[in-house]
Amino acid sequence: MDMESAISKKEVIQCVAQLVEKAAKVLPDDVLNALIEAYKRERNYGAKKILEILIENARIAKEKNLPICQDTGIDCIFATVGQGLLLDFDLKEAICQGVRQGTREGYLRVSVADPLTRINTGDNTPPIVHFELIPERCLEITVLPKGCGSENMSALYMLPPSSGREGIVSRVIERVVEAGANPCPPGVIGIGIGGTMEKAALLAKKALLRPIGTHHEREDVRKMEEELLERINGLGLGPLGLGGDTTSIWVAMEVYPCHIASLPVAINYQCHAARRARAVLHNGQMEIVE
Repeated sequence: MDMESAISKKEVIQCVAQLVEKAAKVLPDDVLNALIEAYKRERNYGAKKILEILIENARIAKEKNLPICQDTGIDCIFATVGQGLLLDFDLKEAICQGVRQGTREGYLRVSVADPLTRINTGDNTPPIVHFELIPERCLEITVLPKGCGSENMSALYMLPPSSGREGIVSRVIERVVEAGANPCPPGVIGIGIGGTMEKAALLAKKALLRPIGTHHEREDVRKMEEELLERINGLGLGPLGLGGDTTSIWVAMEVYPCHIASLPVAINYQCHAARRARAVLHNGQMEIVE
């Protein structure tokens, strides 16, 4: 993030539009590499063939400028905003316009509807927008499309503190078994622990933003990530739930202090098309960095 003091509404709209389209069509390198490594390790013939197809699908999508999956999702936007940044426009509205433009220009499926009438909004707006303020002059925007095969398998548990570490691990494993093939494995599993019910859910979603291979900085949390990934892959559910060694390509956890009488645990799935795209403000312009 560079020390820049101003950016125009038009630039933000254009940037978000590009991120929306890129996220839908280009699988991040870390995700693609994780699928390739899973393919190399996989011992089950059927699972190996599925992984091969997923890798080829990602290649074709990028080459032909097509969505990786027909469910281009609902866009979750994470915007980190420096308090010293000068904005003379409504940033949330600019982000919404960017989603609308990117959906139209990328010929992406419109999937956002009123929760009661089920009437489609027609342009994938409004997105889900999360803002974080930091004491710098910067702007970082990440687009995380969430298809609902995976999103619908997410869960929130308010565990008693006595559940402890093993209780958390056991509950996550139980949920993976319950979800089965529904979240289109193998993908990334984000886990949020602590805070309150809404904080845990947000932590789980933010965990999905971490590149595969990047562990939590805390040693005890890192060990839980490693243990969960090993145990999940030991279940034998495999790609698309049809058996094999690869049920998940990564497990990422985020933690936050909670009340002494509470232990919130949230699980947020991302399918094998673990899509995301990010841009940062650099030399007065938004630059896509992944």
